Amino acid sequence: MQNDILAALPEDEIAFLMPHLELVDLPFDKELYEYGDKLSHVYFPATAVVALLYVLADGDVTEIGVTGHEGMLGISVLMGERALGNAMVQCAGSAYKLKASVLKEAYARGGKLQQILMRYTQALFAQMAQNSVCGRHYSIDQQLSRWLLDRLDRLYSNELKVTQEMIANMLGVRRESVTEAAGKLQLEGLIQYKRGNITVLDREGLEMHAGECYRVSRQEFDQILSTGILR
Repeated sequence: MQNDILAALPEDEIAFLMPHLELVDLPFDKELYEYGDKLSHVYFPATAVVALLYVLADGDVTEIGVTGHEGMLGISVLMGERALGNAMVQCAGSAYKLKASVLKEAYARGGKLQQILMRYTQALFAQMAQNSVCGRHYSIDQQLSRWLLDRLDRLYSNELKVTQEMIANMLGVRRESVTEAAGKLQLEGLIQYKRGNITVLDREGLEMHAGECYRVSRQEFDQILSTGILR
């Protein structure tokens, strides 16, 4: 299985889920659900990357988290039936789709799936908290560095198809600020930017530039999920 959570399940637990898992394609910009929607299905991304968004009353959006092959979309179904935010595909790919009712039944059985999802929820909340800190205390180019690294962690490539306008919307800043930040990173030889495409040239340098904004979040996420439960 290309999803880390599903791949970590013992044979009996994955056998219970397998008949209900549907491999689906998630095209770029597809909205999987909106805030307040009743969650009929959850998704385990394989190659797709999906942003978790908070939408303001005036329509402006801010990214509060990101999920790829390490996680699951729709975790709030275990605490209620409604989505706590919007979920939009940022990098097209595939995912395993599962009825929420089946997930709840599997979760209620206990076992490793329950343990993993409890830890994943903790990791996701930690990621959201760090996003809030970074947005308040770090420069735009550091936030952009972390945003790019968050995607690279979930992709099998060093290239991203993305516009500056989309990045600006996700970070909640002006497009001009992203243009300036991207220009700075390119000048330092960390990325190469062409219209609609960013290639990371120096990942180590980008991590150093992002500093705590990326490092703390990554370490905390890894610590929560690296206790052997996904191994």
